[in-house]
Amino acid sequence: MMIHPQYDPVALALGPVEVHWYGLMYLLAFAAAYGLAWYRSTKRDSWTTDMVSDLVFFGALGVILGGRVGYVLFYQFGELLQNPAYLLKVWEGGMSFHGGMIGVMLGMLYFARKYKKTPFQVLDFIVPCVPTGLLFGRIGNYINGELWGRVSDGGYNWLTYFPQAASFDMQQLQANPALQDIMTEVNGQYLLPRHPSQLYEAFAEGLLLFLFLWWYSSKPRPRMAVTGVFMLGYGFSRFIIEFFRQPDVDQGFILLGWMTKGQMLSAPMIVIGLFLIGYAYKRGIYDWGKQAAY
Repeated sequence: MMIHPQYDPVALALGPVEVHWYGLMYLLAFAAAYGLAWYRSTKRDSWTTDMVSDLVFFGALGVILGGRVGYVLFYQFGELLQNPAYLLKVWEGGMSFHGGMIGVMLGMLYFARKYKKTPFQVLDFIVPCVPTGLLFGRIGNYINGELWGRVSDGGYNWLTYFPQAASFDMQQLQANPALQDIMTEVNGQYLLPRHPSQLYEAFAEGLLLFLFLWWYSSKPRPRMAVTGVFMLGYGFSRFIIEFFRQPDVDQGFILLGWMTKGQMLSAPMIVIGLFLIGYAYKRGIYDWGKQAAY
């Protein structure tokens, strides 16, 4: 089994300027999205590189603003009611993918109006670039040692001891003394082996989803289908991996004794994705290729 390396949160220091790993992951995510979108624009007659610059800018705003607002509304609503200023305390951390997704969709709606495109023309164009951002984001989570996975006694050699989880591990031990059999002392702390669920998510929601979407969208597909595949792919991956991810301490299992907030937010994505795919192929409207409706 592995011990989390305890990376220095500062990736790069240039005098008084410090670049944290999570911030660096955001920069890499936006750079990858821009590069991939720029490449796609060279393959589509109705897209230009100037459009891509605007598209990525509005998308970045949506990710940052929507991610923060979504986190507070979905996970810290009680804190918001007690202290509305909490919404602005971005230095304390807290971002939500589902909130960021809503923010990006709003940004894409604005972009669509500006350039006189339909919302799904825009979404189908950009969503294949999104999983790379998820890949970098989850790697950032792992580097920070946050959002760790659930305890496992499976003996898999990739299970990880997270020193950041030490206090929570002791709470779990008190609730279930049988866990003492798999607890190990690491540098004076007693830790439990956990799934590195951040890496599971980076692989499934990031790398695999990107490869499949990039391949799928490289050929003419009916309008809405690419967006539907993204919704279905992310929703299904996140729903499954949540079984290996430790629920947020202040949330726990909130439905049926086993469902997490992440699963509650992902389940509708699966349904919407299936609907969009079916509806897209039924309508059969193509925006490029031989079947395009000009």
